[in-house]
This record gives sequence, structure tokens and C-alpha cells, in this order.
Amino acid sequence: MNEADTRAELIDPKLKASGWGVAADSKILREYPITAGRIQTGGSRGRPLVADYVLVYQGIKLAVIEAKSDELAVGEGVAQAKNYAEKLKLDIAFASNGKEIYQIDMKTGKEGPIAYFPKPDQLMNKIFGVRNQWQEKFNRVPFEDVGGSKNTRYYQKYLYERAAA
Repeated sequence: MNEADTRAELIDPKLKASGWGVAADSKILREYPITAGRIQTGGSRGRPLVADYVLVYQGIKLAVIEAKSDELAVGEGVAQAKNYAEKLKLDIAFASNGKEIYQIDMKTGKEGPIAYFPKPDQLMNKIFGVRNQWQEKFNRVPFEDVGGSKNTRYYQKYLYERAAA
């Protein structure tokens, strides 16, 4: 299977089984743009960075997933997942080939295979611990993007989300 088939037939069902996209306030962002690409000579842009999945719960990006074909080892996506998590300032990254899931905790450095993706509330509690009602209310305020005329940069979104957390 190629990567797109692996995502559709193996990874998507595992995410759904863990409650992603099903539980209230949980979203799966597919093909999430991280950077627009380096500006090169002549003003053109290089290849943009795009994450296969970003997991969002209660308006906060919690983790990134790098998918690879089921014919490749799960370790093939680990370096990419770490790079994306670092750029997005996320504490958790996953690499998956549909058969296996590899979790990386960017804060502690602990990494290894896991049996299934954590549920949205489990991942939120792992990253943030106990939250209060004011944090919840603040997180529901949408990020201002000037009426859609200006895109926010990944580091602006990060600062906004961390201020809310």
C-alpha cells in the first residue's frame, strides 16, 4: 500500500477508534501546513513542510503524526515527526505505518512503540495536567486572522495557544 492508502485504511480507523474526530471538541487536521517553504533566489519558494496529521482537542494542537507506507518500518517517520513537533512546539509526536505506532515525548525524551493512539482527554491530561475553567474559556476565543486576509505563522499560533494553556 502507498502512504495515502495506509492513512485511509489503517491509520484513520485507529484514530477514530481512539475517539479522534468523534469525541466532542476533537479534530484531526490532515495535510496541515507548517511552513510555506524557504524563499529562494528569484523570490520563488522551496518545498513547504506539511504534517500528515495534527491532533487538536478543545482548540489546542496536541500532537503531530507522520504517516509512512505500511511497507516501510515505523522508524522511517520518526525524524520527520520530531522535526514537525519541534517546529509546531508540540510535546508529543507519533510516527505510524498503520501497523505500528511510535510515540515520542519531546519534553522528556521518552519514546517507544505503543499499542494505540491515546484518547483526546488522555493526551490533554498527559500534556497539561489539571486545567481550570478560565483556561477553558480563554481557549474558546478564536485566534484573530484579520478576516482571513493574513495567514498566521506557526510560531504565532504556538504563542497564542501556550498563552491560553
